[in-house]
Amino acid sequence: MTGRTTFNAGEICWTDLQTRDVEAAKAFYAAVFGWRYEDLPTPDGRSYAKAYLGDDLVTVIAPQDPQQEASATPGQWNIYFAAADAGAIVEETPHAGGTVEFGPEEVEDTGVMVFVAPPGGGTTGVWQPGTHTGAARYNEPGALAWAELLTPEPQAAVAFFQQLFGHEVTEYPQDDGGTYTTLMVDGAEVAGIAPLPEEDEDEDEAEFWGAEPEYATGDEAEPDEHALQTGWQVYFGVSSVADAVSTAVAAGAVVLIEPEGGGSDDEEAGSVATLKDPQGGVFSVLEV
Repeated sequence: MTGRTTFNAGEICWTDLQTRDVEAAKAFYAAVFGWRYEDLPTPDGRSYAKAYLGDDLVTVIAPQDPQQEASATPGQWNIYFAAADAGAIVEETPHAGGTVEFGPEEVEDTGVMVFVAPPGGGTTGVWQPGTHTGAARYNEPGALAWAELLTPEPQAAVAFFQQLFGHEVTEYPQDDGGTYTTLMVDGAEVAGIAPLPEEDEDEDEAEFWGAEPEYATGDEAEPDEHALQTGWQVYFGVSSVADAVSTAVAAGAVVLIEPEGGGSDDEEAGSVATLKDPQGGVFSVLEV
């Protein structure tokens, strides 16, 4: 078990889901990851759910805001970078070429929340910890294991995060001529940044994701719904990707990218698959 109690600035410390149907999402993710929940009220009279592995908090499932609900926005997984001073991130964001989308806002005594976007897009959470530091487990079955940003402007996005958090980087050349970049804190890789695949480059897209370009079928699945979009891809650990995909499909998921090895070094990369939950939230599973 990989437990966490503190996070350095620039590490991904947390993820949460905004969805139009909290109860349905709870049932789905309990089936896939074995989470149990504690329900708590929201200020507007609804409820959100803390999700646990055993006694350890790993994420939250929260209702969408009224605007998202009115526009039928699909569910969305958010990621958060730890920060010592969320206000300083807000001040620096425009100088780094990004946009402040929300905040800073104090969330009672738990911390301060901000949402920013790098050049090219991709809503990114920033969390200044109070009583809540982040996920209590990492890189194990049922817990956050990795996150990567798909963006049409990968070089600008890398520079943006370097300016905000001081990340070091490692670059991995790809066979298609592109580059997969990892952000690093104290020598450890904490997140990835990759070029958004072109819609008409099926072969390149398949090579990048380590999968065949065909999309699997699912309930009411349409091919144009499955194009990868700008934004953060959240990966959760599982002991078996094949079993997790089978369980997710039985619970109503659509498979966007079939289970496949993670590249030329499959033993190191593990097996991955990308899914869409019944409320439209896209997530990936990674064998750990």
